[in-house]
This record gives sequence, structure tokens and C-alpha cells, in this order.
Amino acid sequence: MPVYRDEAIVLRTHNLGEADRIVTLLTRGRGKVRAVAKGVRRTTSRFGARLEPGMAVDLQCYEGRNLDTVNQAVSLGGYGDTVSKDYAAYTTMSVMLETADRLTDEHEVATQQYHLLAGAVRSLAGGEHDSALVLDAYLLRALAVAGWAPSFLDCARCGEPGPHRSFHVASGGAVCAVCRPPGSATPAPATLELLSALLTGDWAIADASAVQHRREGSGLVTAFLSWHLERGLRAMPHVERV
Repeated sequence: MPVYRDEAIVLRTHNLGEADRIVTLLTRGRGKVRAVAKGVRRTTSRFGARLEPGMAVDLQCYEGRNLDTVNQAVSLGGYGDTVSKDYAAYTTMSVMLETADRLTDEHEVATQQYHLLAGAVRSLAGGEHDSALVLDAYLLRALAVAGWAPSFLDCARCGEPGPHRSFHVASGGAVCAVCRPPGSATPAPATLELLSALLTGDWAIADASAVQHRREGSGLVTAFLSWHLERGLRAMPHVERV
């Protein structure tokens, strides 16, 4: 059988039989793949702990017709182990992994999504920024890579230069007074500035933001994500928002 090697992040796992496990991974060069890790649930397994959600691994697999088979896994970063010790960080990572799973298809190369997820989980494990900010930044950028970049300045409908005071999820973000549909939200200008900073990676503005603007921004991000995914994430209700 053909053998390949790639870097990957474990998205989720499912038990198979008495000792095996099906592992869903987002790889750098092959997109999302599903592989069987044989005997991984035994205490004598060579790489059981390396194939837990959130772990970054250098992977070697046999290519199969329906499922690949893990032959070797070398740890590149024990982010899952580090994050699992903190509840807020763990639930945040769970949302990230589920989002990456939903935004990618099997065997379709998604290099940008891979690097984005790897950077977000690494930042979360390192405690570089508040976990809620890391989550919202990841969600906004993942949606942008998928083709659903929100507008926080110019009107998402007509392109009228902003800033604008209204925000409408179904329209794609900020909307001007002329295009404003009924039911549009009216977030504080500082909230839209925060979300724009998270999308572009301006952490100086994001880290200095006020609690009320982070809370309001998180609500908009969650609504925007749910709209484009057409249903909510199972892990999202467990996230401890500010």
C-alpha cells in the first residue's frame, strides 16, 4: 500500500472495536483525512497519547481505500495536553477543532486552514492572549479563508465607505443607513474596531479592548459563524465567555 508522511493536527477521535480508534486529522498537504490507529487504546501503545484532539504530530500512514492506517506518529507539539489542564482553554480549543472540521472536506488541500489552526492552538497553549480573543480571532480568520470574510468598515452590501453603525449577519457585516435591513444590530464603534483588529491581527488594539466590547463582539462572531455553518457548534455552549 502507498505510504505518505505529513504534519497534522488531531481534530477528533472515535473508538473502534476494543482497542482501535478512528482519528480525524487536518494535514498540511493532504487536507482532512481519517485514519485507523490500531491498538492505540492499549496501555502498551507506542503513540496513544500523541493522537488526542489538539495534538500536533508528524504522521506516517498507509493509504487505504476508505480509511488510512497510522503507521507512525511523532509529537510536534503537545498542545492538547497543555490546554486540557485549563477548562476555559480546553473548551476554546474544542470549538476551534470543530470549526476546522466543519470548514474542510476530506482529501481537499486546506493549507491555510491548517496553518491558521496550528497557530491558534499554539497561541492558546502558550497563554499569549485572552482565550476569548484567540477564539474570536481564529473564527473570523477561518471564515475569511473559507470565503466568508465579514466587513467591519465599509458597507457589505453597496461598498459605501465607512465606518457604519449597523451590523447585519446575513448581509455580511457592517451596513450603511440606506442598506440597513430591519433587525440589524447596532454595536458600539469600539466593538467593530475590536473585531477588525482580530481579523487583521492587530493584537495591540485587541488586548487593550474593554470587557463590554469583547462580550458584544463575541456575540456577533458567534452569530456570524452559525449563519454560515447553518447550525451552531456543539462545543460552543461550553465556552466560558467574559
